[in-house]
Amino acid sequence: MPDLMLSVVAPCFNEQEVLPEFHRRLAAACAGLKGGYEIILVNDGSKDRTWDLMRDLAQRDPHLVLVDLSRNHGHQLALTAGLSLCRGRRILIIDADLQDPPELLEAMMQLMDRGVDVVYGQRRQRHGETPMKLMTAAAFYRLIERLTDTPIPRDTGDFRLISRRVLEVLLAMPERHRFMRGMVSWVGFRQEPLLYDRDRRYAGSTKYPLRRMIRLALDAVTAFSIKPLALASYIGFLTGVLGLLILGYSLVDWAVGGTIQGWTSTIVAVLVLGSVQLFVLGIMGEYLGRLYEQSKGRPLFIIRDVVRTVAPPDEPAPPPARESPPAADD
Repeated sequence: MPDLMLSVVAPCFNEQEVLPEFHRRLAAACAGLKGGYEIILVNDGSKDRTWDLMRDLAQRDPHLVLVDLSRNHGHQLALTAGLSLCRGRRILIIDADLQDPPELLEAMMQLMDRGVDVVYGQRRQRHGETPMKLMTAAAFYRLIERLTDTPIPRDTGDFRLISRRVLEVLLAMPERHRFMRGMVSWVGFRQEPLLYDRDRRYAGSTKYPLRRMIRLALDAVTAFSIKPLALASYIGFLTGVLGLLILGYSLVDWAVGGTIQGWTSTIVAVLVLGSVQLFVLGIMGEYLGRLYEQSKGRPLFIIRDVVRTVAPPDEPAPPPARESPPAADD
């Protein structure tokens, strides 16, 4: 049985500029929480002083649990590593960049008190985002909505409060290419939104450039839908029909004594059909590649070190102590 009311999980990658302020605001939001809490900070292979700052904070805050991964595993797997260590009955998932305000915790807890299993933050506005970022984000959520079989609310990220039973289902899901917000939606139970305005990044630069957004979109689509495979079939059918029409036109033109056009039209047809074939093979390759990686059965993440400083309520905090890293879920 979990011995704490709340666990907070925050993956961190090169967050030295924002980490002290993030910890200050998050600790203030959790202060006074009945039943106790822990804050799990996951160092996802940072190259700056993020891990050193975490250890400094742990000397002053007995509620911190520090997780140091062996390398950069990516946001979703770092988040999974943190979730695997949670001891709370409720779990808050939040990023360390302070775009999602920790002060919303109280409102989320109140919603969960009414019997809700998942309270997810849904953005009304996104402050400090470039027009390109807003455009690609809008396209991303609408693409996911059209292609995936699991309804995923628009304009939502990983910022959410989940119950223990939702967490246990998430940890039992073994897929490597994880899209956490889609996985939470797939689990079901009672889920409600909390509308809020997303702040600009407190400091540092975004850890999700366009390349990573595209990869996340591929993970989301391939993890929750086979529609791209059906799309490949439709494209193949349409190009086949187009080929028959061109064949019929050529035969009619030949029958009436016309001259078949030169090599330009032939080359165009070859290039178009070749591009379609490569596109279809690319879609199939994405699915096959994920099946191959999943079949190897390697651990999802590797933890190098865990520093746990949580003290029982009303007792002095012990000095930070290291414990053996748990085995990752296969």
